[in-house]
Amino acid sequence: MMPSNGTRSLLWGLSEVEEKMGWRQSLQGADVPMGRTIYLNEPLRNAFCENSISTAKYSMWSFLPRYLYLQFSKTANAFFLFITILQQIPDVSPTGKYTTLVPLLVILVISGIKEIVEDYKRHMADKLVNSKNTIVLRQNAWQMILWKEVNVGDIVKATNGQFLPADMVLISSSEPQATCFVATSNLDGETNLKIRQALSETATMKTEKQLSNLSGKIKCEEPNFHFNSFAGTLYLNEKSPISIGPDQVLLRGTQLKNTEWILGIVVYTGFETKFMQNAVKSPLKRSKVEKVTNMQILVLFLLLLVMSLVSCVGAIYWKDRYRAEPWYIGKSDYDYHSFGFDLLVFIILYHNLIPISLLVTLEIVKYIQALFINWDEDMHFKGSNVYAMARTSNLNEELGQVEYLFSDKTGTLTCNVMTFKKCSIAGITYGDLSSKSDDGAKGLSQSPCFISDAYEFNDPALLQNFENDHPTKEYIKEFLTLLCVCHTVVPEREGNNISYQASSPDEAALVKGAKKLGFVFTTRMPNSVTIEAMGEELTFEILNVLEFSSNRKRMSIIVRTPEGRLRLYCKGADSVIYERLSENSLFVEETLVHLENFAKEGLRTLCVAYIDLTEIEYEQWLVMYKKAITVVKDRMKTLEDCYDSIEKKFLLLGATAIEDRLQARVPETITSLLKANIKIWVLTGDKQETAINIAYSCKLLSGQMPRIQLNANSLEATQQVISQNCQDLGALLGKENDLALIIDGKTLKYALHVEVRKCFLNLALSCRTVLCCRLSPLQKAEIVDVVKKQVKAITLAIGDGANDVGMIQTAHVGVGISGNEGMLATNNSDYAIAQFSYLEKLLLVHGAWNYFRVTKCILYCFYKNVVLYIIELWFAIVNGFSGQIIFERWCISLYNVIFTSLPPFTLGIFERCCSQESLLRYPQLYRISQTGDIFNIKVLWIQCINAIVHSFILFWLPAKMLEHDMVLQSGYTTDYLFLGNFIYTYVVVTVCLKAGLETMSWNKFTHFAIWGSIMIWLGFFAVYSSLWPTVPVAPEMTGQGSMALVCPHFWLGFFIVPIVCLIQNVAWKSIRNTCHRTLLEEVREMESSGVQVLRRDSVQSFKVEEVNLQRSSSPRPCQVIFRNNSVDLGAPHGYAFSQVERAVISQEELVRSYDTTKNKPQKTFSSATLE
Repeated sequence: MMPSNGTRSLLWGLSEVEEKMGWRQSLQGADVPMGRTIYLNEPLRNAFCENSISTAKYSMWSFLPRYLYLQFSKTANAFFLFITILQQIPDVSPTGKYTTLVPLLVILVISGIKEIVEDYKRHMADKLVNSKNTIVLRQNAWQMILWKEVNVGDIVKATNGQFLPADMVLISSSEPQATCFVATSNLDGETNLKIRQALSETATMKTEKQLSNLSGKIKCEEPNFHFNSFAGTLYLNEKSPISIGPDQVLLRGTQLKNTEWILGIVVYTGFETKFMQNAVKSPLKRSKVEKVTNMQILVLFLLLLVMSLVSCVGAIYWKDRYRAEPWYIGKSDYDYHSFGFDLLVFIILYHNLIPISLLVTLEIVKYIQALFINWDEDMHFKGSNVYAMARTSNLNEELGQVEYLFSDKTGTLTCNVMTFKKCSIAGITYGDLSSKSDDGAKGLSQSPCFISDAYEFNDPALLQNFENDHPTKEYIKEFLTLLCVCHTVVPEREGNNISYQASSPDEAALVKGAKKLGFVFTTRMPNSVTIEAMGEELTFEILNVLEFSSNRKRMSIIVRTPEGRLRLYCKGADSVIYERLSENSLFVEETLVHLENFAKEGLRTLCVAYIDLTEIEYEQWLVMYKKAITVVKDRMKTLEDCYDSIEKKFLLLGATAIEDRLQARVPETITSLLKANIKIWVLTGDKQETAINIAYSCKLLSGQMPRIQLNANSLEATQQVISQNCQDLGALLGKENDLALIIDGKTLKYALHVEVRKCFLNLALSCRTVLCCRLSPLQKAEIVDVVKKQVKAITLAIGDGANDVGMIQTAHVGVGISGNEGMLATNNSDYAIAQFSYLEKLLLVHGAWNYFRVTKCILYCFYKNVVLYIIELWFAIVNGFSGQIIFERWCISLYNVIFTSLPPFTLGIFERCCSQESLLRYPQLYRISQTGDIFNIKVLWIQCINAIVHSFILFWLPAKMLEHDMVLQSGYTTDYLFLGNFIYTYVVVTVCLKAGLETMSWNKFTHFAIWGSIMIWLGFFAVYSSLWPTVPVAPEMTGQGSMALVCPHFWLGFFIVPIVCLIQNVAWKSIRNTCHRTLLEEVREMESSGVQVLRRDSVQSFKVEEVNLQRSSSPRPCQVIFRNNSVDLGAPHGYAFSQVERAVISQEELVRSYDTTKNKPQKTFSSATLE
């Protein structure tokens, strides 16, 4: 029997905690046991988990028990449940049976509604994923079903551009040699396409009849999280077993590209798919502010116990002192039973010291804050009508405290769209019209990935030089010819239009760029390529393809030109091309300068060169090549040595510059976040060179910044190079320096070892920029977890793909980009936005505002509760610690629910420290909320002490005023409740006016909350005291309103007592704002006076601004002498070449398998099913 979804979630949660953030080690290369048997075309024998995925917290059946468990795991709620139970004991509660139960039920209902609404949104997001359509073979026919209905053993059909619904073994495809291309950027962040190839034994199975007659089984390993490993065996009836490896497996979350259709057998579904195995259990996140608040509620509970114990001792003392009298009070000997009884009485009496209304107030406040985020038009991407979405409201204030930002690269910072931007030909650079192009492109689209002609190569000078017989004409022709011939791109013609399919987005960009310039790649055949060069058709015979690899950093192709000459074209990194240049090569220095300029702009550069070969040279090399391809041992190295022997004495043609286009306003956003003292780390699964290029484009790296590159193959080597760099930094270790740290996933595995972790973290924190490349999803989550736990700083992770889910869930705050890589990252995030640039407003504006709002709301709720309920302690001193209450019981309960409920809402919803324009203009203001100086234990208890002082004044001043009693006009004398109503009124007035003092942004809601609350109490007081006996409630209040409201003492105290309480706060606030001005006060004064921009000397006079301006300005080079070769101090190189290597099929086999002059294999299934 398979485990249920709930049990399975728990098991995955436990496996995620496996090695407790020491994380799981790779199983690649290990013997993986065969643990699963899948029967072909026998669905009843394949009982495995469903393909539906849920990111929601509750189900219909689990909501009530889990919700109640979560609510009563909160200390305050558990405490009030305890008080509610105590109040049901007869003769114990001085405040009645239901005065705590009713507010508690209201809180639970409101919180429950909020949880239901938020979880409903998660269910709807899950439904969008689970309800996608796919085509499967059932009952000998193709049927359209939902993703969630896909089962293990199903034969699934997918078409070009579709995301795959489950992990499956490839059976056959529309492409030659049963290959297909898949985009895996959603899983590993890599931009190049991967090649998968079906087994030859199944490659011909394409018709419904063939597939329905497929009989046998697949034995494979149990579900695991390794993307690049798979061990299985296919047993077809009456045939020998066939081995299945990762080259035959298509994973859920990958996207089919450049392939008309594929057929596959499902092997893993739902939470057993590899990318779901890479997910970590969704944690229950609580903000730092909430944790501090919960702890102080515990402290308040201890204070309550102390007050109760003191009152009990006071009761004992009073009874001992007045044992003989008064005679009218019946007394008995005081015993332990009486002490326990009194203790319960006083706990109930003082229990309102714990702010029961705070929790529900925060729930409502945060929910409305989340709505403000959802409704923000500045974060509305009109291109696809996507608004920002707060998927949880519990972390709103955490957005204002972020110190470390971990960002994915592909799809988050970039569009994953390559464009041919610039080039250098014969020492002349082309494409310098970018500034004009960018101006022209403004307003074309809000899309971060909108590509128009204005964004591509745009320099008419190149074609003018070609057409006007410029001295460099032949160089231009050869340069563009090389771009059209030296690649693995496949053209597809639809009518008069030609589109290009390529595993390398760089190659596709170069071929498209050449096409725009009049050199069009039109036809690929197994042994030749045909191009149209300015209308002239030229055919090149392909003799050999010298494949790209990360070691070679280049690709070459040997062709026979239309003139019959043998020519070798090569493109690759400048470092490998320059060392192979002929002495006769021209324009070497000029091109190198252009390459450095391109690289500083963050462009991906390649050098292009050629060499003419003689027939004898080629024949001699061909003999060597044929020997190399038959070598058994170290064949790849032998082949690379063979390639190297002919790739020499190049003649340089020039260089290309490709832009991996950034999303809109990424550099500006990063600059703003750096000014806000937010450290940015880029975590990507892509190549190191690519990540470095993007870092330059984003302005995370600068040309003069030393780059510490950690690429080690062992624990010892990693430990040595990290220790050496730490020693070189010396006293600068642990301080932020103008350095960049670049590390790959293999080295990171050793760097996070328990012996090295501390040194590595010290080194990383000493660098201004950290780039982590070639990371697995678990490594992304691990490094976030290390910083989160070791640095004790608030972290935020942002990404758009399935490979980012782990770090999004691990970070304090997870942000998902609603991009083109599916919805998994968004569905597992806390906040979802459409563009990276929206992060600026989300943090600097909403984050800062929400932090101010939530913290002020909490401080105010603590203040107003302490003010009222400490008065019961003062009253106990004068009533002999009898447990008598000074206020009417329902007035006590309604204090938080009605009479003082509006001010905390206005503070939590409408309070603003300053305008959003100022927050965006001066990102340094974010530092105020980031440091947490306005809310911590010290600030909270200063507020509580202030409240105790106010309660002292509010009790003793009216008490002394009425000390000698008074006779009213009607002849009635006053009682304790008369005094209580005086004090209660003064408390309401004082706490409402205190809210006004705390308010920085007055509006109509603030006025209504403050003055309206006072009027509501006075109106209620007048009505409530006249209800009995018409309404059988509060008989002791009868006539109290008419007595108090006409009493001159009442109105005298109404003005004097609140002023006496608050005069000290007014004085302190005035002194602080005058003598200890901060940047915030300066900005607020600027706004009130209508000045648009602060004077620079005024801004720089503040320490916070000064520190951050130093960060954001061009920093001085780090004055450190590094004694190891891991530090690159040279000029940046922009080389990047995204190309699949060591695939199941070689690049040469791939290009020779296509003949675009022939039609593709016909589809063997109904075309209707492909719609």
